[in-house]
Amino acid sequence: MASVTSSAPAPARKRPRFQVLTLTEAAAERLREIIENTDKPVAAVRLGVKKGGCAGMEYTMEYAESIAPGEDVVEEKGVKLVVDPKAVLFLLGTEMDFRVDKLSSGFVFNNPNQTSACGCGESVEIHPASPEALAQAGLQ
Repeated sequence: MASVTSSAPAPARKRPRFQVLTLTEAAAERLREIIENTDKPVAAVRLGVKKGGCAGMEYTMEYAESIAPGEDVVEEKGVKLVVDPKAVLFLLGTEMDFRVDKLSSGFVFNNPNQTSACGCGESVEIHPASPEALAQAGLQ
């Protein structure tokens, strides 16, 4: 019996998708609470950055009623977080946490791209991810 070989090309290997940021359990729990307590259905929470504040930039969060094709979606610990495409290079490698202190509570961003913050904590100075960070994420 003759052996049969296939001349079909091997399927192209998809490069694994990088994850822009990670969530702590506390951040995921708080995001779940926020999404569950909305007045209307939402697909996720959208995270971004914008110019503002005394240090130059501010983190932004809003409800995402839908997710556009090509948007980066972080699905971790049972929650969906959409990253604004304009913010990806500023948030690459960030860990999102939620902390409760005696007098305040809020999301905290442990961002390797952040170089400074204002005294009140409302704004930050962030630079786009370095070429090394991009290479580590497989983006170069």
